[in-house]
Order: sequence, then structure tokens, then C-alpha cells
Amino acid sequence: MTKFLNATLGVTGASGNLGRHVVNYLKDAGAKRIVAISRSPDKLKDLAGPGVEFRKGSFDEPAGLATAFAGVERLLIVSTDSLHTRAQQQMAAADAAIKAGVKHIAYTGIVSPYPSTEPAAAIPDSHFWTEVKIAASGLDFSFLHNNLYTDYLIPSAQNAITSGTLYHATGTGRRAPITREDCAAAAAAALLTSEGKRVYDIGGPEAISADDLAAILARISGKRVEAVNITGEQLVAGMEQAGVPKEMAPMLARFDLDIAKGYLGIVSGDFDKLTGRKPRSVADFLAAHKSAIVS
Repeated sequence: MTKFLNATLGVTGASGNLGRHVVNYLKDAGAKRIVAISRSPDKLKDLAGPGVEFRKGSFDEPAGLATAFAGVERLLIVSTDSLHTRAQQQMAAADAAIKAGVKHIAYTGIVSPYPSTEPAAAIPDSHFWTEVKIAASGLDFSFLHNNLYTDYLIPSAQNAITSGTLYHATGTGRRAPITREDCAAAAAAALLTSEGKRVYDIGGPEAISADDLAAILARISGKRVEAVNITGEQLVAGMEQAGVPKEMAPMLARFDLDIAKGYLGIVSGDFDKLTGRKPRSVADFLAAHKSAIVS
């Protein structure tokens, strides 16, 4: 992970959960010039260190992004959490990167992105069009197709262990979840090593089914947990009943439906090649967080 240690490396969303990890990985690797970019640079003080520069940059203010990206040779664009506007935000960021003279863009997308006019598919759709924009620029790129965060399994694990039932709409489909921290390690490695135009499928060491996940939860908790397949409509209704916002529930349920189609079951080994190590398994992650999921 040393090829571009002397390049100027930029990280957007540096005050967020993923971006913060990326900056720390770059520091630990010995990167000489790191530009940590955030709409709230005052939240970056704990990331200070030799060669680390803080800059203000907001995807809601695209006119200022070219200044934030000035002098950056290799840039990581961390996808934003503005689900209905992020395609436009991120395409504007790509334009600003081109204007600033960035040579290589890394982007944190999702495994199997696809275009869609359905509101429920806003997440894969936004990733798809952002990648089209970057690819069309002619710049070199690293598209990091991150699988679902293992971290996000904790709330559903809590509910499943408490009730004894893991409701899902994934059918016999499988997913290969990966921790947020491992995604950050892959992004840092891409900034430091990746060349040309590359697509990386960043996922866990194995693809698991809902039945596999229920068995893991039962083993960790010592309680009976059964996976029960339901329809997408039933899953949305259950989420709304549990307090998930009405516009958000169909987007979250869409992940289950995409798992059922096989979109998120990819196991590629790309993480291992980038980082030189194995990603953390679902079983290991959840066992390490037993106190958070077992009451």
C-alpha cells in the first residue's frame, strides 16, 4: 500500500463514520499529504497529524468544491446520505474534481448498482449515475462496490433474538456483508495503490442466507431464532409499524428484494487483493458485539 504515498490524497466526508476511518488508515500507512474535506472542518481536529490539511467542502455548495479539491491528485468521493439529491450532488463533485485537475477518483458505491425510475430504488440508481458521470469524464477511477454494512445488522439482530423470528424478504438469496471499517480500509488502499479504471466488489468473506444469519444469531445468543420469509409489501408494512419513516421503508426493503435477485451475493476477493488481508466475517463481528444484540 505504498505506491502513491507521496501523492496528495483527498477524502470527502472526512468527519463522517467512513471518511474518518479512511483518513486514519492513510495516516497509519504513512501517506505524506492528506486533504481531509468536510462541510464541518471543525469536527476534524482529532485527525490532525503531520501532512494532514483540513478544508471546507460541501456537496450542497458545488461552486466551492473546486477550491476544496485544488492540488488534490487522487480523490475519494464518499457517497452522501442525501438519498434524493445525492446523484446530483456527487455528479457536481465529479465536475469540480475535473475542474481542479484531479487525476484519479475513487468512489464508494454499492455492489450491483442499476438505473431505475422507481423511488424505492433511489439508492442503486444514484450510485449508477454517479459512476456513469465519473467514467464519462475520461479520468482514471476506482469504483468501490461496497456490499451492505455488517454494522447495520445489529438492530435487526436485536429484534430477531428478542422475538425469536428474523423476518426477511430475501427468499433463498445471499448477501456478503462487510464492516464499515473494512470498507474504509479498502478505500484507503485504492487511493494508495489503484491505477487505471477499476471496479472492485468489496464484500465479506462469504455470502450468507437469512437462514445462515438466523443460525449465527442463535449460536451467539443461545436462543432459538427462525428465519421467516415474507413479501416485500409485508416487510415495508412491518418497518413502518416499527417506526421507520414511510418514504424510507420501501428503500430499505428494496435491499432484501435485490438480495433475492442475487445482486448482493458477490464474493470476489477484491478486498483481499487491495488490503492484503481477509475481511471480517459476519459471525465474528456479531459475536464481538454480543452485548449490543443480546439483552
